[in-house]
Amino acid sequence: MPVSKEIHLKSIPAGMPVADNFELVETSIPDPGDGEVLVQNLYMSVDPYMRGRMRFATTGEVLMGAAIGRVVASGNPDYSEGDYVENGFGWREYFIANGRGLRKVDESLVPLSAYLGVMGMPGLTAYGGLLVTGEMKDGETVFVSAASGAVGNVVGQIAKIKGGIAIGSAGSDEKVAQLTSEFGFDHAFNYKTANPLKELRKGAPEGIDIYFENVGGTQLEAALTHMRAYGRIPICGMIAHYNDDKTPTPGPRNLTETIYKFLTLKGFVVSAFEEMRPEFQKDMSDWIKSGQLKYHETVIEGIENAPQAFMGLFTGANQGKMIVKLA
Repeated sequence: MPVSKEIHLKSIPAGMPVADNFELVETSIPDPGDGEVLVQNLYMSVDPYMRGRMRFATTGEVLMGAAIGRVVASGNPDYSEGDYVENGFGWREYFIANGRGLRKVDESLVPLSAYLGVMGMPGLTAYGGLLVTGEMKDGETVFVSAASGAVGNVVGQIAKIKGGIAIGSAGSDEKVAQLTSEFGFDHAFNYKTANPLKELRKGAPEGIDIYFENVGGTQLEAALTHMRAYGRIPICGMIAHYNDDKTPTPGPRNLTETIYKFLTLKGFVVSAFEEMRPEFQKDMSDWIKSGQLKYHETVIEGIENAPQAFMGLFTGANQGKMIVKLA
């Protein structure tokens, strides 16, 4: 009977999350019964979307999120000891499941942690958001905000694979340099020090066809001004607004741009692309093996450091996917 460390939500954040919002708890895990499996999580994910869910979460309960684990004991004929499974039961070291909510992953394709990033939810978000919601056509010009993050850098690289022009924004000069030198973006800028509209005009003098929206605020406003006719804006997230408290972050003042440019703004969530997962994972693994697509991970050790890793997402502490290694 293993003892599992878990992270519980102690209190709902007001604005930016702080360490006191989280609590480390130990709990005993029983042996699996008939039809059940005992899973030890090896890696867990922290993602910006979790901040929005915290507004409606129940305090005193374990937080949920994507994880990759190993079956260590099984009473379920569909799972054997040693199987690796993707699940949504992080932030915890061990758990019992009846088989629902588990998906086997192939460790021979990519390292296990990649199933939390480029081969998992962030990668599928980029793939479906750009190609399905964004309806990208080969050769189009794409601007993506938060481009150094786990979703954004994949969006830009897929745009390049499809023969397009990729423009990205990031929060440091180091990340901006990485976008162009390593991930192949045609133009990138530091949104903290540069004027987004001026940079878009510099990187895409004839306008942009797709703005992959991760941030909101002033970058959305700049993109609306510089969109080409019949452009598309797939809305993945608006991280600039996630920690709004009493004073909301200003939104775009120029939505009238949508009218005469015939623009489409469309929100989406990754579950819309679930049926594409086999096609997505084949394309992604092929692109990784061929060297067409690269990825980075920021790995934090120990479940006790998961809150710090999560909070770091909002201060730019990660390069690529932020992952917590549990075992």
